Amino acid sequence: MRRQHIDPISSISLTMKCFLYAHFLCLCLVFSLEKSYAFEGRKIAENHHSHTIEVSSLLPSTSCESPTKVLSNNDNKASLKVVHKHGPCSKLSQDKTIAAPTYTEILLQGQSRVKSIHSRLSNPKPSGRNDVKVIDATTIPAKDGSVVGSGNYIVTVGLGTPQKELSLIFDTGSDITWTQCQPCARSCYKQMEQIFDPSQSTSYTNIPCSSSICSSLTSATGITPGCASSTCVYGIKYGDSSFSVGFFGAEKLTLTPTDALNNIYFGCGQDNQGLFAGSAGLLGLGRDKLSVVSQTAQKYNKIFSYCLPSSSSSTGFLTFGGSASKNSKFTPLSTISADSSFYGLDFTGISVGGTKLAISASVFSTAGAIIDSGTVITRLPPAAYSALRASFRNLMSKYPLTSALSILDTCYDLSTYSTISVPKISFFFSSGVEVDIDVTGIFFASSMHIPSVPGICWK
Repeated sequence: MRRQHIDPISSISLTMKCFLYAHFLCLCLVFSLEKSYAFEGRKIAENHHSHTIEVSSLLPSTSCESPTKVLSNNDNKASLKVVHKHGPCSKLSQDKTIAAPTYTEILLQGQSRVKSIHSRLSNPKPSGRNDVKVIDATTIPAKDGSVVGSGNYIVTVGLGTPQKELSLIFDTGSDITWTQCQPCARSCYKQMEQIFDPSQSTSYTNIPCSSSICSSLTSATGITPGCASSTCVYGIKYGDSSFSVGFFGAEKLTLTPTDALNNIYFGCGQDNQGLFAGSAGLLGLGRDKLSVVSQTAQKYNKIFSYCLPSSSSSTGFLTFGGSASKNSKFTPLSTISADSSFYGLDFTGISVGGTKLAISASVFSTAGAIIDSGTVITRLPPAAYSALRASFRNLMSKYPLTSALSILDTCYDLSTYSTISVPKISFFFSSGVEVDIDVTGIFFASSMHIPSVPGICWK
């Protein structure tokens, strides 16, 4: 059983088939495509059953905070810096013409992604009838069939020879990697960096239509590939109607100055539209054989880990390869459905303020859970969510409730408080693993600059 480590800072998103809960679980998450992954929570000032925090600490900084972890590298490990695409650590935020979404838009886009995941879990494995249509050497996608691609976190990689730096959304719920490419035969949205030109790279090659790799696109995208001028044509459409269509090729992918991988399959988009917010495309980290994780298996042994930024003003990391940390906790991965692209795990219980909630184990086992880097709000089945909300509200009763924020239904006006006491929330997983949720993952700060929304969510 292969294991990976987690380091103390950041967040994951955990999603269940019958969703309901809230905000980022501020933990470090690591997993391998084989058997296991790990968590480790960031320690802050606390007593045994609650956190005592300064209210101001819940608000993100306007400047990029220094990372608490140095990204290291060796022959079997490559680490990339992860930033929030709209935060001060991201170069995308420097372009003032690219507007950051509002809080409501963020939450509703997340809900769109959840609906797409529901649909994909209900209708796994494409039948191959949703063909990409070819129109004058370019293409259009046929129908929805995958997860929405407007994730919040980006990494910068090098593509081509000479390499061009590109900022890509990284997504554990998607399989293929793609970027916008010249000559943009139909349409390209605005991105921060110069659009990649395959004609200027000495290492780019097209994938022929007759290749078995071309045929593999059906399972990776949910759409049967097309063919134009003997070149394989991919199409991927996301749950919010964002899409990318273009030629399927192979190229040199540079992760770090000492980690370059040749002949990585990716989409060279000629028709791209949607909520990608200045990024150059998407890095697919799913379980399909066309994902970057699978394509780099010979070097990194299908092991990767990530630590999402705990706020929009901090940084995290995405690491390929590596070994387990002595302080990590592990629980087995599971297969959530016939769609093998998702990473599943066995969720077993919740505690609030040191008391484990009386929730039947069948509530979790019937729904099942997946880990998804692009889902903003963690969701629980209604029975589990109701119990968590009731307990949390009871322990927070001395603080004034206020109106809901979009889909978040348990909100507090903390404008008159300098410090607050927040009950600890812990999640339990198979193999007896208990994970304390970092306090930065329990609250969501509203646009009024008052940290008024706890990690508890909608009806």
